Amino acid sequence: MKGFPQAKAPSAGPEESSLLAQLAPAVKPAVHWLPSGGALRVLEGGQGPAVLLLHGRGAAASTWFAYLTALARTHRVLAVDLPGFGMSSSGGGTVRSAEEGVRFFTDPVESLLEQLAPGPVSVVGHSLGGLVGLELALRARVPVQRLVLLDAMGLGPEMTRKARAFFRAGPERLARSLGPWAWARMSPPAPTPLGQRLGALEYELMSTPGGRDEAARAFDTLVPLLGPVFHRQEKLAQVTAPVLLIWGEREEVLPVSLAEEAQRRLPNARLVRLDAGHSPHHERPERVLPELKSFLDTPLG
Repeated sequence: MKGFPQAKAPSAGPEESSLLAQLAPAVKPAVHWLPSGGALRVLEGGQGPAVLLLHGRGAAASTWFAYLTALARTHRVLAVDLPGFGMSSSGGGTVRSAEEGVRFFTDPVESLLEQLAPGPVSVVGHSLGGLVGLELALRARVPVQRLVLLDAMGLGPEMTRKARAFFRAGPERLARSLGPWAWARMSPPAPTPLGQRLGALEYELMSTPGGRDEAARAFDTLVPLLGPVFHRQEKLAQVTAPVLLIWGEREEVLPVSLAEEAQRRLPNARLVRLDAGHSPHHERPERVLPELKSFLDTPLG
């Protein structure tokens, strides 16, 4: 199939298939082919102002399942598998620099928005997805009217040594090697029914046969073992849209000091700190969802 490096496009595993069945018919998957080649899978639902949801490394649009139907009641929701992850294809070509790495993930998403939701759009991004959302807002080719950044990359040069080593070792390779029991010990899910289901989905996505080599190589250009990680800190003052920063105070990847400094630099930003780790939207959905809905529904001045 054109745009996929394998002989056939990847398919959803049993955990994801079960979740997608529960989301239907309110939210349905669709594959959108891009003019430049390749395709992105999108979970789409609802009507109203457009909201784009972007996940972190190794995940997929389906990891937003606790939010999709709730947001689709009042918004048009577009949750995207980032290039090279989930069931989206990679753009192809060799990525040699961090700037090329950012374009690897951002260009296809921007092209998709130009087709489906040329603006205005609200963007919600976690980790790597937060960097893509920030990049979309800075490019301004598609009008981003609100930006939500959850423990997002791209705000500054810091990342913990532990996280750098984990990413460079390859979480996808580690998941396949360790198996579900050892993976859950290394990356324990929240001790709730939702957390357990997210943990099973995360392992399924991470341990996909064949891995995500092209996306992993592009990600590695953004996160060196030593030195600053890729960031746009010096450009944050150019973001004119309101920004909601949501950060875990027990964050072990991107220190909360990054969010504090970003709040000072962004012209219109608010910071919500939660008792959570790197994924507050998974760990504390009862806190994050009301914050998110309030922010998205607040009239712009």
